[in-house]
Amino acid sequence: MARVYNWQIGREMSYWYPESRPQKQFAAVFDTNKCIACQTCTLACKTTWTSGKGQEYMLWNNVESKPYGFYPLAWDLKLLEMLNGGKWNGKAYEGQTIFESAPAGERVLGWRPEQQDYAYPNCGEDDCAGQVDHGAGIAMPHMNWFFYLARICNHCTYPGCLASCPRGSIYKRPEDGIVLVDQSRCRGYQECVRGCPYKKVFYNAMTGTSEKCIACFPKIEQGIQPQCFVNCIGKIRLAGFISRPEKAIPDNPIDYLVHIRKVALPLFPQFGLEPNIYYIPPIHVPFSFTRQLFGPGTDEAVKTYRNASNDPDLSSLLCLFGSSEMVMPRWKRQGDTAIGLDEKGKPLVSVPRTEPVHIRPARDPLYQITRTNCP
Repeated sequence: MARVYNWQIGREMSYWYPESRPQKQFAAVFDTNKCIACQTCTLACKTTWTSGKGQEYMLWNNVESKPYGFYPLAWDLKLLEMLNGGKWNGKAYEGQTIFESAPAGERVLGWRPEQQDYAYPNCGEDDCAGQVDHGAGIAMPHMNWFFYLARICNHCTYPGCLASCPRGSIYKRPEDGIVLVDQSRCRGYQECVRGCPYKKVFYNAMTGTSEKCIACFPKIEQGIQPQCFVNCIGKIRLAGFISRPEKAIPDNPIDYLVHIRKVALPLFPQFGLEPNIYYIPPIHVPFSFTRQLFGPGTDEAVKTYRNASNDPDLSSLLCLFGSSEMVMPRWKRQGDTAIGLDEKGKPLVSVPRTEPVHIRPARDPLYQITRTNCP
């Protein structure tokens, strides 16, 4: 196995192939604090890509209620148990990745879900940690919590699916780092399903090949964000491209959120894949839980996000989420206006950092009626 550097775990690690990064790496940031689990993203993806035979159970995009939601069932808990949770020392990961802990004769530590594991796409929906008794009030911190986790393929820098495929049918596009399956080479061994720790590769029994999220690359090639992004009602998503930490570009929105402000974090970095979908952690969830999902930077990320209202640059950039269907590789702030730019610096969209608040009086003088809240 080769030795490659994974900046998310702060050290070199073993991987099946030598390090080979693309010219640009597709990436995105999801703000978990704005997701309402309406599943519009799921339906947008479903109706676009997976409405055919053999694809009925495929959800390239899904939204889970954590801590009890999974698709497929227990996709993360089983692997965390196999890794014994993993151990961090500050920002460095001291445990083993799924590549380093692979049994003899295997490329990746993994497991393949049973058919029944895919039968519960709404498992744990809106189930909270703890019990809410009749008449209970809300006091912060509120321990009876849950939050929504929107998931797509992470288009990892070191994909588990790619490493585990004996046919070499999975590859990263050199122009944008999107991970795809060459179905002409695939023979349906399902090693990729077993090897992906996020379980975002699916087997089509009708065609005998594997399929997965393609990051809507025909749209990316035209500078347009993927279907699940542009259809998001909560405006939680922002697509773009990410640089290496030492080459971070301040006016690149993804670089700014991930590398400069460190408010967006990868999902399960301890798996070792260097995933390229990043999450702003939920601010109301115990750190003991979110650290396991997003790593040791969770505490500072939440602190930074909570202070966004006092940070004109960060709050301006957050306002660009969901403001345009176009990919915005650059951005800037002018006063209280956030502006999304293309690669050449041409404005694509501008949005205000704050909006006026109008409180209507209870008594309407025109119609001579009094507005009341519904009981």
